[in-house]
Amino acid sequence: MPKEFRYRGYTLDQLMNMSLDQVIQLLPSRARRSLNRGLNPSKRKLLEELRSAGDGKTPKTHLRDLVILPFMVGRTINVYSGKEFVAVEIKPEMIGHFLGEYVQTCKRVMHGEPGVGATRSSLYVPLK
Repeated sequence: MPKEFRYRGYTLDQLMNMSLDQVIQLLPSRARRSLNRGLNPSKRKLLEELRSAGDGKTPKTHLRDLVILPFMVGRTINVYSGKEFVAVEIKPEMIGHFLGEYVQTCKRVMHGEPGVGATRSSLYVPLK
């Protein structure tokens, strides 16, 4: 039987029924400070969009510094990586973390083989 998810001793259902102020008190200090300072209009708009949107709609956002809250669990959000939007499915284990932690901004460099003209000796390789 799978282990039941708990966040600081509370189940997901209990977290969903709590008020936002009660949930904020359970978060780590950095996330708690971010939410206590207030939400700017763009964050407020995204949170309202997530509350009202159905399962079919996935909002796009540049807000990598948004704290993941319990009501966001099960939703998919497209977060900007600096080049493209990456779909992030919110899971219960992500509560209290920031959206940007789950979207990589740098790609791993994969070097290929050198082509013709890459070195001085390749100038004398006969071409087909």
